[in-house]
Amino acid sequence: MIQIGETTIDLGDPLTLAALIAGAVALLIVVILLVTLQRAGRASDAVEMVATQLGRMSQDVQSLGHGQQQLAGNIQMVSDAQANAQVQTVQTMEARLAEVQAHMAERLADNALKSARSLSDMQERMKDTLTGSSEKTTKSLTELQERLATIDKAQTNIEKLSGDVLSLQDILSNKQRRGMFGEIQLTDIVSKALPADSYALQATLSNGKRADCLVHLPNPPGPIVIDAKFPFEAYEAYAAADTQQMQQVALRDLGQAVRKHIKDISDRYIIEGETADGAIMFLPSEAVYAELHARLPEVVRLGFDARVWIVSPTTCMATLNTMRAILKDARMREQAGEIRKALRLLHRDVEIIGEKAGKLETHLRQAGDDVSGVLTAATRAGKRADRLDNFDFEELSPEQDQTPVAVIPPKP
Repeated sequence: MIQIGETTIDLGDPLTLAALIAGAVALLIVVILLVTLQRAGRASDAVEMVATQLGRMSQDVQSLGHGQQQLAGNIQMVSDAQANAQVQTVQTMEARLAEVQAHMAERLADNALKSARSLSDMQERMKDTLTGSSEKTTKSLTELQERLATIDKAQTNIEKLSGDVLSLQDILSNKQRRGMFGEIQLTDIVSKALPADSYALQATLSNGKRADCLVHLPNPPGPIVIDAKFPFEAYEAYAAADTQQMQQVALRDLGQAVRKHIKDISDRYIIEGETADGAIMFLPSEAVYAELHARLPEVVRLGFDARVWIVSPTTCMATLNTMRAILKDARMREQAGEIRKALRLLHRDVEIIGEKAGKLETHLRQAGDDVSGVLTAATRAGKRADRLDNFDFEELSPEQDQTPVAVIPPKP
């Protein structure tokens, strides 16, 4: 296109092109005539030549008009062919659009079905999880009720025990009953601390003496005797003493009573080759044990020399726990082979659990990836459907260069 001032000339138009050619030919004729007139006086041959050229030019103009008509016909044919091609293109695009829409509908249906299945599976898993949580909650509440019932029962026992404490003084005032009290307390402590097959109550030794408890420890040190002693009269006199002199006398009597118990235990319950080289004297009173260590340390040292160790209920439990560890270690040494076999089986079970947990983690991760892929595909399909719904067919034809080219008008 050529723009001259406000006028735009389209060089692609055949009519415009023919007009320009005709104008150029006419201008050339005028120029030739002017030149011819200027040179008219030179020679007559030039005039004839001009006439001949004018004739030829007339023929050329006629030929140009005939070509212009043919060009107009060709342009009409091209226009009709282009219209037919556009109609065929639109029909082809409509058919392709229908195929794409059908394919997208199938894909969306498949994705919706997969999503429904995944959601159904997830709902089943959530249902199982919630059911398990409900069962655990019910179990916890049941255990809580059982514990509350146990607490109520314990409170009843405490109330009953408070009444039994009132008769404790009557029990302690009788020497025979006092001895039974120490044996009962020792039996209770030993039964809680040691396995039933690791000790014997009222065991008879080879010398005919009967021990309150004989603990079957492995060699060394061997079976060890625990005998209950309760110097209650001497301690009661010491606690009831009002003056310092009376306290000293009562403390001396308490020391003598304990020395006698130490000697009796050493002579009766330490048998070479049968029992351990030591024995244990059980004092069923923390108060007596504390006063003995605080006021009569020489008596405690005498017990060490005689290899008779004095214990209270608290220290007796600690000593028995140490013995339990020794028994456990001895039994573990005896069962070392079985323990190693059980450990190998346990190790294999742990490996299986690890493998199963890894597979479960992989399945859960894959399920999460599938759900994420379904959501992404659904979003992408929706965007594509919207884009197809708003499809612009004008974008299919190439754009023509419509940029006008400015030229400088000719100088007059």
